[in-house]
Amino acid sequence: MSEKYSIDEGSSMNKALFLDRDGVINIDYGHVYKPQDFHFTEGVFDYCKSALEKGYIIIVITNQAGIAKGHYTEEDFQKLTDWMLKRFEEKGVHITKVYYCPYHTQAIIPEYKKDSFDRKPNPGMILKARDEYNIDLSASILVGDKESDIEAGRAAGVKTLVQFKGIWHEL
Repeated sequence: MSEKYSIDEGSSMNKALFLDRDGVINIDYGHVYKPQDFHFTEGVFDYCKSALEKGYIIIVITNQAGIAKGHYTEEDFQKLTDWMLKRFEEKGVHITKVYYCPYHTQAIIPEYKKDSFDRKPNPGMILKARDEYNIDLSASILVGDKESDIEAGRAAGVKTLVQFKGIWHEL
């Protein structure tokens, strides 16, 4: 005789707002790695506050080919990321984690020259976040400005995919 047990897995899972960085959080000028060149997009702080109020955790997923191409270092990227996270905290917004992929098949720095499952349009960063933070991807949202962002979300099973064009999708 077997008994069936019902487990409400949804109550222990998180929903996430996945944000691309360049072109979504900040204006994309190409290979931005200095605070003086980093300009937040209009409405990003309010959008993120609204997401937090609705129970989303916020995860940034960003390709950083500029590292592989020698435009800046991982240390430069981390300094800018720390600066960016501090600006969010000052506005009352907690970013749970920033995932980044420094790899590119056309890298000039040999250690970064490879095809990575983390590099969008692959879903690697999203799947890492899912596993690390127990995220229900079907209840999550991805906002990206490039087709590769949307493809990564689709490949990971994120149900709501938003192509950002300067207007924030209603949560």
